[in-house]
Amino acid sequence: MGVFSKYHRFHEEGEQANVNNVERFGEPARSLYTSSKVFSLHHRIEVTDDAGQVVYRAESKAISLHDRTQIFDAQDNLVAKMWKKILTLHERHFIEMADGTDFQLSNELWHLVKDITNVEGLGWQLRGNIMALNFELYDVDGSIIAVIGQKMFSLHDKYCIDIYKPEHEQKVITILITLQHMIRDRENAAAASSSSSSSSGN
Repeated sequence: MGVFSKYHRFHEEGEQANVNNVERFGEPARSLYTSSKVFSLHHRIEVTDDAGQVVYRAESKAISLHDRTQIFDAQDNLVAKMWKKILTLHERHFIEMADGTDFQLSNELWHLVKDITNVEGLGWQLRGNIMALNFELYDVDGSIIAVIGQKMFSLHDKYCIDIYKPEHEQKVITILITLQHMIRDRENAAAASSSSSSSSGN
């Protein structure tokens, strides 16, 4: 793995967890995977296990200003609903789990490469490079819940999710999918702004 393993926590399906994760937190209870090659912002994203089986999928409306998305498990049971509210200064996503738990994610704090972002409503924290989806998720007591790692040097953005508290698995997956939507929105907005600036300069 070399020096890159110090900073990147990714591992492929069937491989052992990254050595740095194991040294810091022990062996994860379960690892899941997702890739942008199956990700379409307005269609679906799939999350697979070590055997490559789909365990979660998220589906979004083709045309939706509020990015309304539903997440289902492998048995087609509803796991969560997610939607966004566009405010003046920042974008905020609202999440409602099937058990009635609700919380929020906002991109207002995403202005540093390394940052700490609160998951409002749960008391959890995201610590790390949120925009690159390399981060750790901690609960209200500061205990590790999951580590998200992005694969380097890949034609497709690939991620692994090492879960340490399996009782929170569905919330972890919902947070990751929501972050992917928020990052894609930010990238699209930046591209649109760049295109607009180029057009006005001609």
